[in-house]
Amino acid sequence: MKYNFLGGTGLLVSEICFGTMTFGGGQGIWSAIGQLKQDGVNELMKTVIDSGINFIDTANVYSQGESETLLGQSIIDLGFNREELVIATKVRGKMGDGINSIGLSRFHIFNSVDASLKRLQLDHIDVLYVHGVDKRTPIEETMRALNDIVLSGKVRYIACCNWPAWMVMKAAGIAEKNGWNKFVGLQYYYSLAGRDIEREVLPVAEDLNLGVMPWSPLAGGFLSGKYTRDTEKAGDSRRDTFDFPPVNKDKAYDIIDVISDIGKQHNVSAAQVALAWVRLQKGVTSTIIGAKNINQLNDNLKSIELKLSADELQRIDEVSALTREYPGWMVERQAADRG
Repeated sequence: MKYNFLGGTGLLVSEICFGTMTFGGGQGIWSAIGQLKQDGVNELMKTVIDSGINFIDTANVYSQGESETLLGQSIIDLGFNREELVIATKVRGKMGDGINSIGLSRFHIFNSVDASLKRLQLDHIDVLYVHGVDKRTPIEETMRALNDIVLSGKVRYIACCNWPAWMVMKAAGIAEKNGWNKFVGLQYYYSLAGRDIEREVLPVAEDLNLGVMPWSPLAGGFLSGKYTRDTEKAGDSRRDTFDFPPVNKDKAYDIIDVISDIGKQHNVSAAQVALAWVRLQKGVTSTIIGAKNINQLNDNLKSIELKLSADELQRIDEVSALTREYPGWMVERQAADRG
């Protein structure tokens, strides 16, 4: 396992991060994503830690808090050394019936962190992500609260999910102006079927020296190899009942044709090729993988052993490339006269 520094910090995290969205189940979308209970969680977690992964990702909203509870208990059950783990969770989502049990207000951030720590049975969170945009709370209030929660000792680092690039820059400016703790990383959807963050988010990450942690690198299982033009339902994938994140399926099928062909040449799954491509992209710090069972987990873990040639990477890049948009193409055109 390779380890990378998280943004501009001195913290080393594994190049693969294990996501716990499949832990718990419950109602609604969570029942489609995964139904793992404690025994299944413990089995996966043992394999995860044995593989060298030290970065574990969860969120308070996953299965209405049950994912955090199962993860915390697993750490105790398996006797893991807490000092060797980097535990990340998130705040923003609705966590109760109260009118303030949602968002990125100071009130909700502090309450949510306390509740997460109780479920995780930990005394601190290593990385706390804001889990999306809250249009009703000023960014300054959010950044002040995040700074104060770090100063309290309950959180070590703060990071961001799913914000527009301009908002990330605004938050960085506010934190810089006030001498507050800044975001150290970004967690965004990034896959061969969804390369949108290459337009604005990845350049911001490079400019601010932020780590990038792609979520759903297999596009919600669509790039796993289970789906083809002739197979619209996999039978055992969350995509069958929870068709998310959205993808251009016609284009995705072209991508699947290429990565399946490359996979056959290496005697590996299409999923391993898709994961390897994400891992090799500039700026990517740690790719988040999830699993419903041990076989799926082991297959995904093997992706770190796959070496893709320059020609293979070019084939993949060409079939998955973004459509050029303005002002990107104009910037590129005008940059030519500056060498």
